[in-house]
Amino acid sequence: RVVDVAFPLIHGTFGEDGTLQGLLELAGVPYVGAGVAACANGMDKALAKRIFAQAGLDVVDYLVVRSTQYRREAQQVAQAVDASIGYPAFVKPANGGSSVGVSKVRSREDLGAAFCLAFRYDRKLLVERAVEAREIECAVLGNDDPQPSPLGEIRYTREFYDYEAKYLDPNTELIVPAELPGETARRIQELAVRGYRAIDCAGMGRMDFFLTSDGQVFIDEVNTVPGFTPGSMYPRLWQHAGLSYGDLIARLVALALERHRGPS
Repeated sequence: RVVDVAFPLIHGTFGEDGTLQGLLELAGVPYVGAGVAACANGMDKALAKRIFAQAGLDVVDYLVVRSTQYRREAQQVAQAVDASIGYPAFVKPANGGSSVGVSKVRSREDLGAAFCLAFRYDRKLLVERAVEAREIECAVLGNDDPQPSPLGEIRYTREFYDYEAKYLDPNTELIVPAELPGETARRIQELAVRGYRAIDCAGMGRMDFFLTSDGQVFIDEVNTVPGFTPGSMYPRLWQHAGLSYGDLIARLVALALERHRGPS
């Protein structure tokens, strides 16, 4: 049976790391969302941060640690964290999602357990400086002419936005629209489009940011396969902009077919 267009909504390894997208490319099937390279680079937080930084976007200070390196020189790695990142910090697998394998560490004594947990999910991890900030999200839609949505904000009561806060805690709130001054909102929307283009997204992507109390904006990550239930942030942001769930799906299918046709 011929497939007109595929809509990949599988998260994590094989679903949003370019693997499924590569299979669809080989099969010649048009599909919604970013291509192989954008998905692979977006999934790897270390690569994504390098791309964002090279595009002139601010990223939080971070350090990349590989499992082989840590086994050889754990003491030197800890010293590097002390010197370049400090505490508190987050330890997270470079590849992954839903905050699985992520820990918040408050001292060098916490590093060992946090590294062991993160290395269960990836051979490469990030140690990232923790910042006190609001978590702001922007949905971006389009291929060569991407458009940003109104902004949303994540509010949670747990220590950080971990797996439980994302999926299990009824106190977690998705605020649409985010309460922000117009100038700040426009700046974040502009950064969202710049990040989207830098990673070479297509179709859809959700860009996540930290906004500090003194107005600094750090890009956190890109989600090339954002949550897509009717209650998820991505469709809710576009619904607030006047684009219904059904119309959003139709628009994404049209964008997939447009990209599959290639240059006109």
